[in-house]
Amino acid sequence: MKFKRVFLIVLDSLGAGEALDASNYGDVGACTLGHINQSCELFVPNLKKLGFLNTINMSANDDTEAYYTIARPTNKGKDTLCGHYEIMGVRCSYAFPTFPDGFPSELIEELEARTGRKVIGNVRASGTEIIKELGERQLETGELIVYTSADSVLQIAAHEGVIPLQELYSICENAREIASSKDEWRVGRIIARPFKGKSIGDFVRTSNRRDFTQDPPSKSILEKLEENKLSVISIGKIYDIFNGKGITKKVRSANNKDGVDKLLDIMDKKFKGICFANLNDFDTLYGHRRDVKGYARAIEELDVEIPMILNKLNNDDLLIITADHGNDPTFKGTDHTRENTPVIIYSRIFNEPKMLPIMNTFADIGATIADNFDVDMPMIGTSYLDKLK
Repeated sequence: MKFKRVFLIVLDSLGAGEALDASNYGDVGACTLGHINQSCELFVPNLKKLGFLNTINMSANDDTEAYYTIARPTNKGKDTLCGHYEIMGVRCSYAFPTFPDGFPSELIEELEARTGRKVIGNVRASGTEIIKELGERQLETGELIVYTSADSVLQIAAHEGVIPLQELYSICENAREIASSKDEWRVGRIIARPFKGKSIGDFVRTSNRRDFTQDPPSKSILEKLEENKLSVISIGKIYDIFNGKGITKKVRSANNKDGVDKLLDIMDKKFKGICFANLNDFDTLYGHRRDVKGYARAIEELDVEIPMILNKLNNDDLLIITADHGNDPTFKGTDHTRENTPVIIYSRIFNEPKMLPIMNTFADIGATIADNFDVDMPMIGTSYLDKLK
């Protein structure tokens, strides 16, 4: 069975239960989807038809309209980069470093020297809280608000009226070069966090965020698709995650709703290849902030969009819905959680959708896509294409 177009949607952080090695990460008992459902009793009739809730316990669903299973993580990190890399067949044998006590003074001094701007903050903090704390000072002085989180990120916040976007992006490029100069500084992502507003209580982050990453450690399936003259369309932060490698068209999105709208627009286009979308609000707005009700609401809002997505699929289209890691909003701390991820595979022409065997790596998804398009198989992952009937 061959599909002309594959639509792959990553529900950022929507894990489906603790991974086999969760104890190594302090995440025994985590289950993002399961605990949200227990707390809020999700009303997701459309996702339910696809076996989405059955992935929590891998329970049987004789009425499912899609193939469903879970995928186990094998890459070392439990973050965006490691998760997406693994989905696309890239083995990442290391976890990106985190900086719970702030970044080394040598790194900060180099950033100040290169940019001519003083750095303030340099702490682990919530992005919305730190602009409340330091936003007025940044507005007055033009200093750079540098902060991190539980993830491997160096974030730079600045008011758009004080530091124009292109300058902020250039500053982040400098930070990327500096952080890449030493292995111990090689943070996964540098993130530009522009904001606007006039005073405390009025400051809000804008949609002009940009992520500055590194090239993946090896060639991903996206690059193999591109080499074979197939379209690789990214929506949301996918382009940034892969540092543009293998992407033939990038589409920015402001939030989950905008991401789905952009996806629906792409579905009206004629192309052969893959459209790869990331819906980031689940992680950024609700997982890290431990907002259970907000997370539940976001899942239910996605459920409303599912019929529109399914209705736009052609008979030779394949839809895959998955995640890249967990971020259980009922769990301790504010970090990602080491979890398996749900995998939903849907096509109009399936004759016997059912529960599939568990995928032993996220890379089984990418291997299935590679197999479908007859490109070189990844170093990791096993195709499930012949199981889809």
